[in-house]
Amino acid sequence: MGFFLSILYLLTYYLTPTTIFGPLAPYRVELVLAVLILIVSLPSFARSFITRTPQSLALLGLALATLLSVIFGLHWVGGSVQICLLFIPNAYAYFLVCLHCNSKKRLRILALMLLFACFFVIARGWLDLQYGVAGSGGIQPRSGGRDPLWDIEHPYLLPMGSDAGEMFYRLRGQGLINDPNDFGQLIVCVIPLAFLFWRTKKALQNFALVLLPAGVLLYGVYLTHSRGALLALIAMAVAAGRRRIGTVPSLLLAGVLFVAAMALDFTGGRAISAESGSDRTAIWSASLEVLKSHPLFGVGLGGLPDYIGITAHNSVMVCAAELGFLGLYFWSLFLFSTVRDVLETASPAKVSEAEPIIAEEGPFPPAIRKTEAIDKAEVNRLGRLLTLSLVGYLVTGWFLSRAFIVTFFLLGGMVEVVYEMALQQGMIAPRLSLARTLSYACGLAVALVMLMYILLRAVNLSH
Repeated sequence: MGFFLSILYLLTYYLTPTTIFGPLAPYRVELVLAVLILIVSLPSFARSFITRTPQSLALLGLALATLLSVIFGLHWVGGSVQICLLFIPNAYAYFLVCLHCNSKKRLRILALMLLFACFFVIARGWLDLQYGVAGSGGIQPRSGGRDPLWDIEHPYLLPMGSDAGEMFYRLRGQGLINDPNDFGQLIVCVIPLAFLFWRTKKALQNFALVLLPAGVLLYGVYLTHSRGALLALIAMAVAAGRRRIGTVPSLLLAGVLFVAAMALDFTGGRAISAESGSDRTAIWSASLEVLKSHPLFGVGLGGLPDYIGITAHNSVMVCAAELGFLGLYFWSLFLFSTVRDVLETASPAKVSEAEPIIAEEGPFPPAIRKTEAIDKAEVNRLGRLLTLSLVGYLVTGWFLSRAFIVTFFLLGGMVEVVYEMALQQGMIAPRLSLARTLSYACGLAVALVMLMYILLRAVNLSH
């Protein structure tokens, strides 16, 4: 029951309650689902590994940082609970995955849910492009800005102007993914998960269940015309190719793919260059100044636009500026623990063959904890696929203010499920001690801010 409700809850957040429940949406069905899941999850919580993961501590720390940022940054004590409720449903995804998606079969079902959400939006947007925008005499989009009437008539398309001043349309979702860049980020994270269904020596099955869906997802990325998603695909190609063909050949291949994508108008006629990104670096610089003036608790979750007129367009800077170093520290704790564990599971040198569990002889042998059988090759494969998904999230996240989205915490949960399956069978070393993890997270938080500072200094010197 808990697993089914968790999948429904996550699907509702990606496709919106209105899409899933229709006229029942005003009754806050997603909140009812969350409470029901919490109740049925209590027995699973006692048996779960979730209390042993640093990510759980990181999420509790982020909730605290969010609360303090509203109190001291926004000076809005009464709104602290309200703002926290915006963060908690996203973080909830990590706990749901760890508690209920704790097997290979359930991980595949979770991937199917993500694939369905992407296919649904791609299909709706494609139909609108083919039969709505092209052939209708309906409401025409404005030349600039958002048009509420257009949004109602074409909820899955966003009109924009290219660098040449020509109108084009970008695919988007609803709710959490109502921006083309957000939907592009989701797709690039899901593409590697389609390969969870790959089977050796099953050519026809692989084509139907893996390659064809992956092709549809790539077409979806193209329809978003997201420059960040394109860069993420290039980075994922390098990360995937370097193991098989080497670093230099994979970089050359990435260059060819980039040129081909630009020739196919992948970005909708918008350039990718230092000049086209100058506005974004100016925003990063302003966000860094906000961090300097509000270093500890930030300016409050969602409060950055009140200071610089716009969000940071960078996941690191939006976290640092809005939650201060306290929030950035706990976010870095989640990121470090997740990246460290996924790299461990992806490395053949770090994973050994499973150790058989032998029961002791005697009239009353001790109970043995049931674990799902999984071999070294499968652990490495799952680790590599999740690594690629995280690469997609991090590259797109460098250009988006999406530090606290469901997808990030969901991927973190999937990483820990795989790590725990390997750990229970003695295939991998235990997680780092909490003391070492906390110190490394502190170093990562400082390094991220220093990286942004050095990058901005280099950009300023080049001008």
